[in-house]
Amino acid sequence: MINFNYSAKDFKSAAEVRWCPGCGDYAIMNAVQKTMADMNIAHKDFAVISGIGCSSRFPYYMSTYGFHTIHGRAAAIASGVKSANPALTVWVMTGDGDSLAIGGNHFIHLVRRNINLNMVLFNNKIYGLTKGQYSPTSDRGKITKTSPFGTIEDSFVPGQLVLGSRGTFFARAVDNNIKHTQEVLADAAQHKGTSVVEVLQNCVIFNEGIHEQISDPKFRAERQLFLKNGQPMIFGDNEDKGLILDKGKLKVVKIGENGITREDILVHQPEEDNLGLQVALINMALPEFPVAMGVIRSVEAPVYDQEMTKQIETVQQKRKITCMDELLQSGNTWTVDGQNSKEPVKFFDNKCFG
Repeated sequence: MINFNYSAKDFKSAAEVRWCPGCGDYAIMNAVQKTMADMNIAHKDFAVISGIGCSSRFPYYMSTYGFHTIHGRAAAIASGVKSANPALTVWVMTGDGDSLAIGGNHFIHLVRRNINLNMVLFNNKIYGLTKGQYSPTSDRGKITKTSPFGTIEDSFVPGQLVLGSRGTFFARAVDNNIKHTQEVLADAAQHKGTSVVEVLQNCVIFNEGIHEQISDPKFRAERQLFLKNGQPMIFGDNEDKGLILDKGKLKVVKIGENGITREDILVHQPEEDNLGLQVALINMALPEFPVAMGVIRSVEAPVYDQEMTKQIETVQQKRKITCMDELLQSGNTWTVDGQNSKEPVKFFDNKCFG
């Protein structure tokens, strides 16, 4: 086996990075580059696909193959790239506006098909590139340039969309925790099927501090629940809080009170097909609950590009037509003669087209 011994620097292009100073995209790019370096895959086997938005400038800054496509179409283009060449490791970089508004239909069908690629969804709850309009993830009541009196719409929850589209992998991270984001991306890269990683990202210009109640390192232990496979769902500065099920609903409890012990705390099992519990984890929000971070769902299911490859191989083994000439000579054919005849030439069999 070849050991490429890459570093994150090997995945940085020579292009000048043109994000605003302090933008959360820098941290996400750092995590992605470190993840790719550790995957031990050759540069030629990576492809980074994006749509339109601040996050979609990503391919310019990567030393890999890339395609900066059009608004909302990254998922569709990436589906074609992976299907045409399943050997590629395909990453989709997209934002909440790009993927969940104009690209919403492509997003849900990518997830439904379970194509073996990785999507990183930058969620800053705003349109940044086009200067601060509200997006599909903006909270109800959000005042923006296109909602001066506050939005009157409920927002999308990306994880709900993934699970509602029969998704097999969903995880969440935050931009200012590069180490954890890298761990989550590594898990996503190992998953067979469509992985969607939502990264809570800060837009310093048009939505500064949108996630600060969650992301502030001072409150990280109390406000974020870091999920680990096979480990109890425990959080808090003193690791003395946890989750239990009470009458079918999640409940925060304190270990040591009311007879609660560590053995009573729910154990995280993302590989179980437990949609009800996983949706509940996705929906947890401050102040009642901590926000769930890490891999929430990771289950096995048939993978589209693998199934497509097998189907093609099966058809090829059974096919009767093996070349273009045989195809042209198959079915109903005619010999056209009598060039001086005034009768019209028939090209179709009335039995088929009549």
